[in-house]
Amino acid sequence: MRSHAERGNESKVIQARRHFALCILHFALYIPLLSGCSTYSDRLRDVRRSYFAGDLAQAEVAIDAALQRGGKETEVLKLERSMVQLAAGKPRDAERTLLEVRDRFDYLEQKSLGESALSLIADSNSKSYAGEDYEKVLIRVMLAISNLMHDGGDALAYCHQITDKQQQIVQAAAKPDGENPKLAYKQVALGPYIHGLVREASHTSYDDAARALATVCSWQPDFAYGQQDLLRVQQGRHSAPGHGVLYVFALVGRGPYKQESAEVASSVSLLIADRILSATGKHTLPPTIAPVKVPIVVVPHNDVAQVRVWVDRQPGGTTATITDVGRMAAEQHEAVFPQIVAEAVVRRVVKKGVIYGAKEATGTSRHSAANLALDVAGIVWEATEAADTRCWGLLPEKIQVLRLELPAGVHQVGLQPLSRYGTGGREETQRVAILDGRNTFMLASFPEMRLVGQVVTGPKP
Repeated sequence: MRSHAERGNESKVIQARRHFALCILHFALYIPLLSGCSTYSDRLRDVRRSYFAGDLAQAEVAIDAALQRGGKETEVLKLERSMVQLAAGKPRDAERTLLEVRDRFDYLEQKSLGESALSLIADSNSKSYAGEDYEKVLIRVMLAISNLMHDGGDALAYCHQITDKQQQIVQAAAKPDGENPKLAYKQVALGPYIHGLVREASHTSYDDAARALATVCSWQPDFAYGQQDLLRVQQGRHSAPGHGVLYVFALVGRGPYKQESAEVASSVSLLIADRILSATGKHTLPPTIAPVKVPIVVVPHNDVAQVRVWVDRQPGGTTATITDVGRMAAEQHEAVFPQIVAEAVVRRVVKKGVIYGAKEATGTSRHSAANLALDVAGIVWEATEAADTRCWGLLPEKIQVLRLELPAGVHQVGLQPLSRYGTGGREETQRVAILDGRNTFMLASFPEMRLVGQVVTGPKP
């Protein structure tokens, strides 16, 4: 017969097992409080709606309201704010905001083991958001554009950062076996383009400008003005005497954003696997009811295709795409999508493993109330997963540009959005001073067939 002490020890083990199972149950039921009910895409919807309607003040209110929530969305909300600031004619403020996020993203690229572990038992929203690869590059693109609009002194440095960041992202993705899904990333030509226009305006560094514009033609061969820009700088000519140059940058169309999607193939595979294991294993697994949720990139259908430019009521030309942001985001997401799905599946397997381990540790029988409670906890735990839909939602679909050589003096410039069918929207006009032998810049946002905010010109004489 067992002694009293042995029976006491056995009772303690049983109690400990029950306590462990209860902790697992409480934790799984507590997860919804951590996850919340809405996703970032829900909050972004209000910001995008106000911004696209031209109501910058309301867009700012929506951003402020989301920032007050705190949490791990601060940096991406600041990216939205930078676009509002830029459209409102505050390029200095936009540049400062973008610098904050650039530096924070660089810091967050250092992987946190604690956050990675937490993401396995919650979802990817529990990790700090360090930006998608295309966002990290486009931060530097928008820094260069913002700087041109008010000063231009740091534009070359930002251009170098655009190229360097692209190289860092691709190199960091290389695996020991040589596989690298990010080798397919297309290079952003706007960095060397701005580098070329700045060096050309020095009137002495035409060779450097030619190398930069040759890179533009290589990286973006369908850029309509690439070859004529290259030929001009190869001939060593910025502008005729008594003339200067106006660069019109247009942010065209509503850009990409993320939304939640169910990965059906993975969900079905998990359902089959856990039914097989439940039938053959010692314990049942929580049935796969909730689908595996992953983010997908959506590029909206856009009416606006380009911007027609008038100078003193005379036709000046139309803007051409130098960076297709929507395509860039979609192609990069497609390249890394298998990894995103794999991480979601691993997360689901870990959760099932924890529930199975709880049953094993507590000696729970297949038909007991405790077994049912743990299965319910597992279902709730899995159902609270949400795809990480954090993204820079106010980016344009395309960044376009037009270069115009004009006589020095004050000109009235008109900007009219054109649809893909050739119909025009409301024309916006802006007076701009052109300086002899100098570059002047103009920026306008047309996410729809009308201007959002104001036409920004710079640098100020």
